[in-house]
Amino acid sequence: MEIPASLWQRDAMIEALRDRDMGRVLQLVRQYAGVSQTQLAIAFGMTQAKVSNIMRGVQHVTSLNVFERIADGLNMPGGARIVLGLAPSATSHGDALVPSGAAGATRPLSVESAYGEEGEDQVRRRTFVGLTGASLFGAVVASAAPSGPLSAVEAFAAVLADPRSAGSLDEPVSLKALSTAVAAAKRNYQSCRYAEMIKTLPSLLSQLQASSTVLSGDDRLKAHALSAEAHHVAASVLLKLGDKGLALMAAERSMQAAQASEDPLTIGSSARIITHALMRSGHLGAATSAASSHAARLDQAITAHSPESLSVYGSLLLRGAVAAAQRGDRAVAYGLLAEAAGAGRRLGGEGNLRWTAFGPVNVKLHDVNIAVTLGDAGAAIDTARGIDLGQVRLTERKAVLLIDTARAFLQCGKHENAYLTLRAARDVAPQEIAGRPAVHQVVRDLATTAPASVRRQAAQFAGQAGILL
Repeated sequence: MEIPASLWQRDAMIEALRDRDMGRVLQLVRQYAGVSQTQLAIAFGMTQAKVSNIMRGVQHVTSLNVFERIADGLNMPGGARIVLGLAPSATSHGDALVPSGAAGATRPLSVESAYGEEGEDQVRRRTFVGLTGASLFGAVVASAAPSGPLSAVEAFAAVLADPRSAGSLDEPVSLKALSTAVAAAKRNYQSCRYAEMIKTLPSLLSQLQASSTVLSGDDRLKAHALSAEAHHVAASVLLKLGDKGLALMAAERSMQAAQASEDPLTIGSSARIITHALMRSGHLGAATSAASSHAARLDQAITAHSPESLSVYGSLLLRGAVAAAQRGDRAVAYGLLAEAAGAGRRLGGEGNLRWTAFGPVNVKLHDVNIAVTLGDAGAAIDTARGIDLGQVRLTERKAVLLIDTARAFLQCGKHENAYLTLRAARDVAPQEIAGRPAVHQVVRDLATTAPASVRRQAAQFAGQAGILL
């Protein structure tokens, strides 16, 4: 199987490797090398049907072992393997050219200079540095998961693909213990302790699936509600891992469990993750509509709003506002934001009821995000200046505010402010920074547009965060 060396230097291939999109990688190989699916299957030791599923996006590669098999089968050059997040093999050759961030510019990625005579641990660290965006996040999280045949994402996939696979329980169900475990998963997520959370969440999903089938009456409804919350967390972390398909599946499971719980607030809360999954899949109109309609239904279902219902209601409106802003619909975005602000005033203070982090300050955080998304950098910075970071209780929310503010500074040409804000975000939540492709793009933009002094600092920051410039 002969693959042109120039293929590994194409921007489309480099982007696919960086995103760990093996379906796109194989499509490009087939397009430029004329290789059949059967030939690829033989080279990888897979069935032709599995290769076809990967190329069509029906099946996503998440296991390190499968990445290695594909890279070896393609005789992938060392530089390309690094971009993919793998160490160079003993037989890999050559260097792929990786975009430096400047328009049309590339720089060689040297295998020898990157690895030299280092030991295994050093190679492993360098391998993580070679990853970007969701790929880096996935590798860091997976590295903390228990060793075994399933990688982090595959552990979720096994549970989500067949809810009936949960089987029977080895001991009597304890709703108190399950509630404690779900709360711990939520806290770890909101504190950006993703590695800790992912160790136990897949098995927790299985326990909740099984529990909801053996319980009855009110206990069964409570188990469904807990399952909805746990699947909500799973969908959230899967979005950060970059697996939109599994995230949407987890979001759907969350909504199914919420509806089975017969609790309007649980249904409204699960609608938030449905909206988020739709947004990340590019369905911005559907996301805006879903958030708005579910908020309206909740408002109608509640005769007298409580702090919990106001929190869920306001959070749904904020989701819709962000989706509308990403769609470029300014009027709808600010209309929904104004409604959310009204709910925040009625709530009267900050809270984290139903794990929403909703309150007047959180509305301002979304105001910053919407302004910078719509290109109103000055307004975003003015709003951010009025926010006391000490009032932002959740680590994940603090990191998001700092990242959005850095984006606004960059839009205004305030490069040093952007750099300092990014540093603050990394200090607050290093795992969040490592896992967000948006941050990597901000750093690349900073490194290519800033004055020389800031550019050097941005390059150092990029190296520490594992961002390829």
